[in-house]
Amino acid sequence: MYEDVTYEEIRDRMLARVPSSLDKREGSVIYDTHSPTAIELKTLYIELDQMIKDGYGDTASRDFLILLCKDRGIEPEPATKAVLKATFTPASVGSAALIGQRFNLDSLNYVVLSAINAAAGTYQVQCETAGITGNQHFGNLIPMEYIQGLETATLDEVLIPGEDEEDTEVLRTRYFNSFGTFAFGGNRADYIDKVKSINGVGAVKVERVWNGDIKPADLVPSEDVDTWYESVISGLSDEVATWLTAVYTAAASRKLTVGGTVLITIIDSDDYGEASPALISSVKNTLDPDAMTGEGYGLSPIGHVVNVRSASPVTISVKLTGLQFNTGYSWSACKDAIEGTVDEYLQSLREDWEDSDYLVVRVSQIESRVLAVEGVLDIESVLLNGSENNITLTKYQIPTFGGVING
Repeated sequence: MYEDVTYEEIRDRMLARVPSSLDKREGSVIYDTHSPTAIELKTLYIELDQMIKDGYGDTASRDFLILLCKDRGIEPEPATKAVLKATFTPASVGSAALIGQRFNLDSLNYVVLSAINAAAGTYQVQCETAGITGNQHFGNLIPMEYIQGLETATLDEVLIPGEDEEDTEVLRTRYFNSFGTFAFGGNRADYIDKVKSINGVGAVKVERVWNGDIKPADLVPSEDVDTWYESVISGLSDEVATWLTAVYTAAASRKLTVGGTVLITIIDSDDYGEASPALISSVKNTLDPDAMTGEGYGLSPIGHVVNVRSASPVTISVKLTGLQFNTGYSWSACKDAIEGTVDEYLQSLREDWEDSDYLVVRVSQIESRVLAVEGVLDIESVLLNGSENNITLTKYQIPTFGGVING
């Protein structure tokens, strides 16, 4: 607002108020006393301009945006720590000796949380440093203290990705979205907000009554079902009989319905790829713990039965035919760059997954990106999974990179 107010303008306005009978030339006492004052006033105008910008969501700097967000009950998501899978040999070392132990890899430290499969020597470990850096290091772990019998320890894969503190522009988007949608009581906006706040979740889709293809009337047992139930219940183990009786009684009492079912489909925050079983389990237990499904012991409201799954990955293999290179370049020299640009394109599609009804992997997009790689002169054709056509994915599918072949 005040960017046009300059030091010269302020100085000249001040000197204009001094009588002309006095010496106002540069170097005079009056000029030299007004000049530094004009500089300070210019500084005040700059700060005033910034104060005005910080009062509005679209121009506020991060610190003031956080203050604005507090009025909407929004806080920036903090950095989180990655949870990874590690393998220890021999497996006979055991959980008692490993859980709680700290290990080092490169510049990062890790602590063993719990066993995944103690018999196989696999465990969950957590990076002690928050942020995406915990997703990027793999290899041999070095114990911080001696562990009797331990031979090898390796960090294998990311289970729940770590995340950096929420980016300013992402926070700004959430601030503006809060005016358009009201998250409350288990509505769609509420589920999206809660699921995306869980460590490791990159994007989410919510579907109500996801088992709506089931007709409640079809669940009511017929006379033949009644006869079958009476004939088999006495011969079952106590655990199986208890479960079957509960299901049969609910169906006979017409208590089985499709209402209140919620399907949560997620992808991870690392590369917007397939969510690991550990991440799916974490989201499920946060929303609606298995042992108390529908009871409201998680973030989901009472009566909501939540199922969590990952988006299904579809491998996209690219075959380039008639590939020509500029002088001094070859397939071996350009391969990494070509694979990188295709992988980046597929990730960009995955990043749009949440806001798309379906994704389309386009031949033209891959062709244009490959042609933009330094050293590539021309391409005769691009095949996706052996076809010259685009690949259209369903609502719950995401494309993953399956390699590039020079054919």
